[in-house]
Amino acid sequence: MTLKGRDAVTGQAVEVTVSQERIVDVSSVVEPQAGAEDLPWISAGWIDLQVNGFGGYDLNGETLTPGDLEGVVRALHPKGVSAFLPTIITGPIEQMRRAFGTIAGYVRERRFGSRSIVGIHMEGPYLSGEDGSRGAHPAAHIRDPDWDEFQRLQEAAEGLIRMVTIAPERKGAIPFIQRLADTGVVVAIGHTRAGAEQLEEAVQAGARVSTHLGNGSEPMLPRHPNYIWQQLADDRLWATFIPDGHHLAPPVLKAMLRAKRDKALFVSDSVRFGGMAPGAYSSPIGGQVVLQANGRLHTAANPNILAGSASSLADGIANAVRFTDLSLAEAVQAVTIRPARVMGFETIGALRPGMRADLTLFRHEPGGAVVVEETVAAGESVYRQLI
Repeated sequence: MTLKGRDAVTGQAVEVTVSQERIVDVSSVVEPQAGAEDLPWISAGWIDLQVNGFGGYDLNGETLTPGDLEGVVRALHPKGVSAFLPTIITGPIEQMRRAFGTIAGYVRERRFGSRSIVGIHMEGPYLSGEDGSRGAHPAAHIRDPDWDEFQRLQEAAEGLIRMVTIAPERKGAIPFIQRLADTGVVVAIGHTRAGAEQLEEAVQAGARVSTHLGNGSEPMLPRHPNYIWQQLADDRLWATFIPDGHHLAPPVLKAMLRAKRDKALFVSDSVRFGGMAPGAYSSPIGGQVVLQANGRLHTAANPNILAGSASSLADGIANAVRFTDLSLAEAVQAVTIRPARVMGFETIGALRPGMRADLTLFRHEPGGAVVVEETVAAGESVYRQLI
């Protein structure tokens, strides 16, 4: 397989040669100016570290099935995502354990697109139980961290839990963070009301990331100091952001990206309604919800309350360029090389020989939209736009 496009990071026209599952060559090609402009952009495949569902499929339903996983994978590929972390949120412990087992089985049995599942993000149940900071996580199942319990969950997941979001103020959280970090699990701070001292202790213990910074917090905070400013200012922490235009107002996103600079990552944090048609829906989390044409997903009872994200990484890249002073190259790096570095993924996230052949080819339309033309995952073309 040979693919031609303009490198989204350098702007140079390149040919990428793929053999088996690997990139074997990336060569510059000389194109007439007009010809080069007709080429699509090409980048390493996009990585989404937080996916709760997409395309009508829910990863956090009462019973997760292989069909749900396949549905999410098939829905993400047309959005340019070649690798992602299925995200299991707070729930009954047995339900979480079953979900981890289902994901592990899907990967072990090498079902469709299983190479796109590069780990699991466990978001909860060790989070703040306070309204606002708790977000949509059910209060009945929020609790303090328990290492033996986590070990049982990791055993069910067959070691696939690669990221855990935790609130540092929970009793026993700091030594728990230390143990997670020691085993190679990436620790993220989120859904928290931690004070400055607790946040500092968490970072020293091994926390590396802030989960969807600016969200999962109470609606009213002291102007300063508060835990958002604290995490923004800590250069040791990477931060994920939801650039859907709704979770963070455009000026807020712009300011936060300037603060985090090259430690900013984009996630979709999408729920099952991502990629679906506008309309009214019923959700196990949030009840009756409304998905607007602009992608805003809110409760039917109160349009001011979001019911999750319904946008993709393609939307996020477009919004980041549209709403901030980020270049297209910087926005693409926020979904490729940066998440790969955070997670310690050594074979994906970069467009160079020897890497796994995960590739995304796309157009950046004059109106600002990002349209995916082809997605390659582990050397296989898993989506190609019909012309």
